[in-house]
Amino acid sequence: MTRRAHPSERTVHQVPVLIVGGSLVGLSTSLFLGRLGVRHTLVERHAATSVHPRGRGNNVRTMELFRVSGVEPGIRRAAATLADNHGILQTPTLVGDAGEWLFREIDPGGGLARFSPSSWCLCSQNDLEPVLLDHAARLGGDLRYNTELLSFDSDSDGVTAVVKSRETGEHTTIRADYLVAADGPRSPVREQLGIGQSGPGDLFHNISITFRSRRLADVVGERRFIVCYLTDPDADGALLPVDNRENWVFHAPWHPERGETVEEFTDERCVEHIRRATGVMDLDVEITGRAPWHAAQRVAERYRSGRVFLAGDSAHEMSPTGAFGSNTGIQDAHNLAWKLAAVLGGWAGEGLLDSYDAERRPVAEATSARAAARSVEHSHPGFAPPPGGGGGPQRGILDVALGYRYPRGAVVGADPAAPVVPEGLDLTARPGSRAPHMWLRQSGDRKSTLDLYETSLVLLCDAGDPGGWHRGAALLADELSLPLTSYRIGTGSEADLTPEDGADWAAVHGVGHGGAVLVRPDGFVAWRSSGPVQDATSDLRRALTTVLSAG
Repeated sequence: MTRRAHPSERTVHQVPVLIVGGSLVGLSTSLFLGRLGVRHTLVERHAATSVHPRGRGNNVRTMELFRVSGVEPGIRRAAATLADNHGILQTPTLVGDAGEWLFREIDPGGGLARFSPSSWCLCSQNDLEPVLLDHAARLGGDLRYNTELLSFDSDSDGVTAVVKSRETGEHTTIRADYLVAADGPRSPVREQLGIGQSGPGDLFHNISITFRSRRLADVVGERRFIVCYLTDPDADGALLPVDNRENWVFHAPWHPERGETVEEFTDERCVEHIRRATGVMDLDVEITGRAPWHAAQRVAERYRSGRVFLAGDSAHEMSPTGAFGSNTGIQDAHNLAWKLAAVLGGWAGEGLLDSYDAERRPVAEATSARAAARSVEHSHPGFAPPPGGGGGPQRGILDVALGYRYPRGAVVGADPAAPVVPEGLDLTARPGSRAPHMWLRQSGDRKSTLDLYETSLVLLCDAGDPGGWHRGAALLADELSLPLTSYRIGTGSEADLTPEDGADWAAVHGVGHGGAVLVRPDGFVAWRSSGPVQDATSDLRRALTTVLSAG
C-alpha cells in the first residue's frame, strides 16, 4: 500500500500569482499577465471552458484590450456566425409587424471609428473562452482545469493555497506572492476574507433554455437581432440566436421567491412557453438544455485584502442587460495585471496595488447602476423594478463603455470630484481617462496610439523635443530602472511617429506645443504637462514617483 504524503512533506509549487477561476475573467487575467511575462498558475474546478452560449456582448473597450493582446483576430473568427447581428428588438410576438427596435445598429454610421481602432463584437462565452485559453497557454500560463481550491492562508509575504485535482484526488500546495480571486458571484475566497457587499441584491431570476428549431429562422426572417424581448404577458422572455439557423437560447422568467423550482421547468412547459412567446403554436422545438441564473446588483466593499484581490463577479454583480458585468470584469483584470507586473518587477511600490480598489470599485458602482436602468428600459423578463427605480431610455452607453475614468488612483492631476462616468464622451487625455485614439505611421506601418500601450509606460512629446521630455524620459528609464518608452510625434527626421493626414497629436491630447503626456501600460493617462517646463526631468520624475508609489 502506498503511503500518502503528509502535507508537510509535499513539494510546494512556487509562483508569483495564483488565479482562482478559469472563466472569462480568470482567463483574461492569465492572458494579460502572460503578455507581461508574469509567471502564474490558474486553477478552475470545472473540467473545461463554458459550454453554454451566454455573456456574448464584448464592448469596444474590451475589444481594444484584446486587440493589443493579439487575440482580437481569433475572437472575430470565433464570432463570425453572429457578425451580422446588431439590433435589439422588442415585440409582443414574432408574428406580424408589431413591436419596435430599441436600436437597429450598434454603431450606426460607423461613427465609433473616430474614437477607436476596434468595435463591438458579439462572441458567446463558449466561443470566446477557448480562444483566450489557447493564447494564455501559448504564453506559458500554467492552466489547471478540473482543479479546485480547498483552502488558502494569507500572510504579509504571500498566500499559501491547497488545491485538489478532481480527476486524481492529488493535493498540491501552492505558494504565491499574490492571489487573484475570479471565482464567481458566490466567491468562496471573498467569503473567507469576510468582505461584505453593498447594493440592492437580487434583481430577478431566469431560466436559460437552449433549444433547436429549424422553422424559427423562417419566422425571424431578416431580423438579425442580438436579442429579441418578447413581451406577451403570459409568456414573456428573451430570444437569442446562436447560429441564426436552428440553435437558439430563450431566457424565461423564474420566480424562486414564490417557491418556483427549476424542476418545474419541464421540457413540455418550456416548449409551450417558447411557442406562446414567439406566437407560433406549432413551432418545432427540441429542448437541449436549461440552466438557472440570477441577476443581481452588488459590489464588494473592498477589492483587496492584503495579498488577495477580487476581480469579475467575485467583486461585482450587475444586471446582464448590456453585458456590462463581463466587460467590467475583463477590464478589472487588465487594470490589475500591469500593476502586479510592476510591483513584482520591482519598478513600482506596493502602494500601487491599492489603486486597484480606488480605481475599479467606483467604476463597478457606476456601471452596475447603469446596467439596472438599462434592464428597465428593455423590460427584461422577470425584472420588476421598485417604484421610482426606472427611467427613460438610457443614452450615452458609449460613455459607460469607453468614457469611464479614474478620478482617484495611480494618476496625477485628475479632478477627484469628477464623476466616474461623465455625461458626454470626453477623450482628450485628461489624467485618469483612457488615452485618445489617433492613427500614426511608424516606419511605414500604420498603428493606433492605443497599440503603443501594453508593456511599458509611454511618454508622448513633440518631434524635435523642444520641451526636453524625450531626453528626460531616457535618463529616468535608466536611473529608475523603468520600462519607459518615449515617442516623438510629428514630421521630419527626428520624429518616431508621424500622424496620418496631418493631424495634430498635441491638440488631440489636450496639450500645446512642447507639452507631454504620460500614459500607463493599461492605456490610461497618468499625467500630462500642457507645455514646456523649466526642468522636464524633475517634473517627470515627480509624476512617475507619485503614480508608481515608489517614493
